[in-house]
Amino acid sequence: MIRRIEHIGIAVRSLSEANALYEKLLGLPPYKEEFVEGEQVKTSFFWSGPNKIELLQGTSPESAITRFVEKKGPGIHHIAFEVEDIVLEMNRLREAGFHVLNDVPKRGADNKLVCFVHPKTTGGVLVELCQSIRDDA
Repeated sequence: MIRRIEHIGIAVRSLSEANALYEKLLGLPPYKEEFVEGEQVKTSFFWSGPNKIELLQGTSPESAITRFVEKKGPGIHHIAFEVEDIVLEMNRLREAGFHVLNDVPKRGADNKLVCFVHPKTTGGVLVELCQSIRDDA
């Protein structure tokens, strides 16, 4: 079951420049920065009230974020939803006719298991499902 919007992902050319911009805009620094090797991205996360914003910079020409920025320019890349059971939700969405891009969830940024749903089946919006990784798992 989808619980809430987990974050909005924004693709950027330069994480350091975008961090400075969002720090000025939101009035606080990112609470976390990390490199996600499997996705070839550097990320940073900001709180805005109860909401999170994830900035993403591709680290190689093969990165989906690098290709996105080259094709469309910087901007909103995806919306992420928090789910209770990501495998169950992936199966539910497949059965409902959505094209889930991952066979199994993978480790993402901010201590999450993630998968993506193709924008061709979600009205043009790339959707990410996120489940927190429990420390006891």
